[in-house]
Amino acid sequence: MSNLINARFILGISPENEQIGAVLGLPVAEIDDPTLITADVVLVVASAKNGIDSKVLSNWPTFRELYIPTIVLVTDFEDGDVDFEDMSAIVGKMLEPVLTPYLVLHADDGQPTALINLEDQMITDYSSGKITQIPSDSEHRELILEFKEELASALSEGGWEQFVQGLVIPAIPLIIRNKLGVAEVKRFLDLIPTRG
Repeated sequence: MSNLINARFILGISPENEQIGAVLGLPVAEIDDPTLITADVVLVVASAKNGIDSKVLSNWPTFRELYIPTIVLVTDFEDGDVDFEDMSAIVGKMLEPVLTPYLVLHADDGQPTALINLEDQMITDYSSGKITQIPSDSEHRELILEFKEELASALSEGGWEQFVQGLVIPAIPLIIRNKLGVAEVKRFLDLIPTRG
């Protein structure tokens, strides 16, 4: 029973689920798994290529009544017509509105290589294999201003404690290949107090 006390799961069907689970150290579950009611946090995979698992969609209203803290992992956005911001908006229509604490920055060739944190405006660069933090410049800050203000407004009532209480859902971009988003997901996982 002890493995249920701090249960954390990944939900959804994605070819990368096993890799995502391995990188984050979380098991993959089905939404109809009865152990979900004991979960501390759940991560839902939303693929820009394959969408969201139909079982997750059909069971979402019942699942959300549990107020389990939830993170949406947006995957498969790097090569398609749907980028991270577009997919976050789609998730908002399919499930419920999500908050985007990070935006994706692209290299000259169009590949996603960095994330900018909308709260502190720091950039985490994943392009070289060595993850580095760099301050944003004025051009970046101007480009993200509207998104930053929207996030600040959404968090004005209680900050990320609203996530811990299962009231708001962050959407985080995730690319396993270069680990883009892994540290950011772990940041949110670390907000959840452990029971024991």
